[in-house]
Amino acid sequence: MAVLQQARIDYTNTVVTVVLVTCLSAASLAQSKKEYSYTVGPRANISVETQYGAISVKPGSANQVLVTATFKSDNVEVDQQQNGNRIEIASHLLRGTDPQIGHIDYELLIPPDANINLRSSNGPLSVERLQGDLTLEGTDAVVDIREVENGHVHVRTMRGPVTLTDVRNGHVEIDSISGDIQMKSVTGPLVQARSGSGRILYDGDFGSDGDYKFTTHTGDIEALVPADVSAAFRAHSVLGRVRHDFPLKPRHSRFREEAGRSFIGTSGQAASEVLLRSFSGRIRLKQR
Repeated sequence: MAVLQQARIDYTNTVVTVVLVTCLSAASLAQSKKEYSYTVGPRANISVETQYGAISVKPGSANQVLVTATFKSDNVEVDQQQNGNRIEIASHLLRGTDPQIGHIDYELLIPPDANINLRSSNGPLSVERLQGDLTLEGTDAVVDIREVENGHVHVRTMRGPVTLTDVRNGHVEIDSISGDIQMKSVTGPLVQARSGSGRILYDGDFGSDGDYKFTTHTGDIEALVPADVSAAFRAHSVLGRVRHDFPLKPRHSRFREEAGRSFIGTSGQAASEVLLRSFSGRIRLKQR
């Protein structure tokens, strides 16, 4: 009987210990938040860098920057400072911290005219309804930019996909090693997209008086345009198939057109210049 009672006591102690450890582990993983507030003038410059975690930016008041940082553990630190109209925020893991629980997610409300510089290894990075210059960089980060205008948009990723939607009057430059690039209703004086093996998809009208250059090495390029598009087109793939689905007017060019490998022509008033180029990927110009 004494042995049975001792066994029950040991079992009870074990259960209590397991429950306690579980609770402590859950507590260590519980999310906590910190908020930072800054007063800025016009065209403020804001930089946010994190090794692991998401960064989301939306418009707020005209002279305030509000930052909400969400922590998953206490083993990560935030360094933040303001120098005049420049704000710099960076997070880093403490030694020995598991990246899965040591990342920080940032949410920012900033003046619409502010310039931002965002960096994250795995993202995602999202920006919407701003008018300043944007620079977004990541390794595997998913990049999503929506409803921005009148600014420079620079995006660099290694493998992360990039999506731009409703970018107006922008100076756009996108570079990715293997990530897909998707652009819908993106116009401006310069729109340039390059990917090594990723796919480039453009859905829009190529604006007016713009210079559009899409380049891949092995990835495919597809442009979906309306029947009344106004642009001068030049497309070429060394090894891939090239075609267009609606008539183009002949265009004098020093480049030689090769059936199935290239095409040259204009549509409408040829208001914009469009270059589509790949080494071995397929290229298709398609009517919406």
